Amino acid sequence: MPAVKTQVVSTTDKNAVQLALQILQAGGVVAFPTDTVYGLGAIYSDPDAVLKLYDAKDRPGEKAIPILGADLDSLAEVAAGLNDATRLLAKKFWPGPLTLLVPRAPSVPDEVSSYSTVAVRVPDLAFTRDLLVVCGPLAVTSANLSGGKSTCSAQEVFLDLNGRVDLIIDGGITPGGTASTVIDCTADKPILLREGPIALAEIEKALH
Repeated sequence: MPAVKTQVVSTTDKNAVQLALQILQAGGVVAFPTDTVYGLGAIYSDPDAVLKLYDAKDRPGEKAIPILGADLDSLAEVAAGLNDATRLLAKKFWPGPLTLLVPRAPSVPDEVSSYSTVAVRVPDLAFTRDLLVVCGPLAVTSANLSGGKSTCSAQEVFLDLNGRVDLIIDGGITPGGTASTVIDCTADKPILLREGPIALAEIEKALH
């Protein structure tokens, strides 16, 4: 992929969110901290921008990309209905390190997910939610080269993705350091797809 000039700004920069919005609305990609690891985001409804996420990471095209939102209501536009279990888990664990697989709405391009489902999450980091309030839901994947270690600092993101992304927002070391737990909420009984900070036992307890 052709190299781009990667800017780096701090979350303490009062212009950081507006700069990110400007880049995202122009079809660019932005790396930023979350409560788990650093994420790399694009406007989910812009297929060309989403394809840049795959290019930046050398990510296989068949892998779907999750969508992050500021709250459950903001994610309703990307989900084709949310069942009781989904709402219960969202109420209990959001904002937080829990990703829920839900039915995909027609508004979600195939570039985000070619499946009938989409993964959604509300991160527990004030800056990230401020960004999502302004930008709306974003297609977000981990900010690292595909197959590599998740990044927990802007410096790690820079080492992996300098020249591949438009902007890196430096928020220091991410508090979680581990990718989120992933639960499939499309079946009759929620299924653990990826272990993470929230244990399956906690999920099952919340549902009973």
